[in-house]
Amino acid sequence: MLPQTITIRPAQATDAAAACQVLRRSISQCCTLDHQDDATLLANWLANKTEANTRHWIASSGLALVAENEAGIVGFANCASDGELRLLYLLPETRFTGTGKALLQAIETWAIAAGLKQLTLDSTITAHDFYLRNGFLNQGTASKYQGMPNFLMTKQLETISCKQTQN
Repeated sequence: MLPQTITIRPAQATDAAAACQVLRRSISQCCTLDHQDDATLLANWLANKTEANTRHWIASSGLALVAENEAGIVGFANCASDGELRLLYLLPETRFTGTGKALLQAIETWAIAAGLKQLTLDSTITAHDFYLRNGFLNQGTASKYQGMPNFLMTKQLETISCKQTQN
């Protein structure tokens, strides 16, 4: 199987339906360690993952990105202007292809350009190792959110400095 080309770009309102499907499929199919196939936990988690809310997140967040390949939109990320990474989800078939890392790197680049010093997030069990591998650190012990374990994590951002050399 040939590697697919992934494009990361700003999300647009017209992406809301596809981005919403990414969220819903990822949560229901990839995050079983978190919701344990408990219908109530899953329904509560998915309750606000609607096309209308996704459109709102795209329009009002600091940054909303989609990842797409030849098949269409396969990832969605949302980061608030204060550096809170609120959403980063992929279609199940896109996990472990570098797409999540590409979305995260795009968010970090944007955050550094915006002058942010750190990113924060609440991680699921499913995503916890991904964030650890990408430089995030746990802040305290795991807590519970809607009955599921939740890890508060932060990453200090390295500012890019340009040093001028003199001849």
